Amino acid sequence: MRALTYQGKRSVSVETVPDPTIIEPTDAIVRITSSAICGSDLHLYEIFGPFLDKGDILGHEPMGIVEEVGSAVTNIRVGDRVVVTFNIACGHCFMCLRGFQSQCETTQVKDQNSGAALFGYTKLYGQVPGGQAELLRVPLADYNTIPVGSDLPDERYLFLSDILPTAWQAVNYAQVPDGGILAVSGLGPVGQLASRVGRHLGYRVLAIDPVPERRAMAERHGIETFDLTDDVVDRLRDLTDGRGPDSVVDAVGMEAHGSPVATAAQNAVGILPKPVARATMQHVGIDRLASMLNSFDLVRRGGTVSVAGVYGGESDPLPMKSLFDKGVSIRMGQCNVKRWIDELLPLVEDDADPFALDDLVTHTEPLENAPAMYEIFQKKEDGCIKVVLKP
Repeated sequence: MRALTYQGKRSVSVETVPDPTIIEPTDAIVRITSSAICGSDLHLYEIFGPFLDKGDILGHEPMGIVEEVGSAVTNIRVGDRVVVTFNIACGHCFMCLRGFQSQCETTQVKDQNSGAALFGYTKLYGQVPGGQAELLRVPLADYNTIPVGSDLPDERYLFLSDILPTAWQAVNYAQVPDGGILAVSGLGPVGQLASRVGRHLGYRVLAIDPVPERRAMAERHGIETFDLTDDVVDRLRDLTDGRGPDSVVDAVGMEAHGSPVATAAQNAVGILPKPVARATMQHVGIDRLASMLNSFDLVRRGGTVSVAGVYGGESDPLPMKSLFDKGVSIRMGQCNVKRWIDELLPLVEDDADPFALDDLVTHTEPLENAPAMYEIFQKKEDGCIKVVLKP
């Protein structure tokens, strides 16, 4: 089959690799019809090279048609159309039963002290081959697939794999009071959807992003947007009676604009030998924290910051005095996809399209064009906000 493979920092290529096969009786093989590039894939492209091997297959936002099932699979059949969740979870352990599928005790990557295994996402999360490929082996397939209908296009269902439940969880974790004000830092795909989820739930939404095309997309859906200027925190405070918003979603993560020292540190780690780089990142790694620090500054006293952007540092300096003084609550974590599907699937299938999923994808390309699209997406060129690959 053809699959997108990691080759090195800022280098990916589509290669011919062996087809996946059924290994366990609980496996299924899915022929991929659509697979998105996630913003967190760009962290692999730029930062997480020490935890990747040349030839690793990337991608964790796929859907397709079931082509083969193991002998123990009972919930899906050959020919079913399914979305594949980016978490790999069992559904019956202590953590899964409590809605924390991202911490599944059956698939936890214990040798890395990490949570549940993920598709296409480094040694830290199991080094499981990903879904930017023609075929995907899905472990524990009864639980890690979402059967969907045949009437709607892939793009209405595809984002159930990751970014829609991630946005929904981020807003849920933000604990916005009824009729409250939610700020969203970053208008990439998760930030776009978190903003729309906030509007759907009746909140006033203020969103910050330096890219005009991203602000324009959000504005089409009733979001008040602001450029990332030096005075943006003061401007948003002025609009909220001097207090700041009730809640803030940080949808940016470790590669935020405006963090020159951390950027230099990340680049320095990138040139170390892989074993040294891995040890450095695991023990003294730092993130570009500009978005998180702005969120802490912006949120009102007694408010909540919900962190949806991916961070990977172990030595990040935090303003503990200010956080304690303001009484800020912080919630974060990898999305627990299956926890939210029963709530989200009816909304995805609603003819009214309450999250405007029909206005999110900016680029639909063949899988063979994936390397070029990674570069365009990372550089925020050509109005690129969300890319869907078609194997």
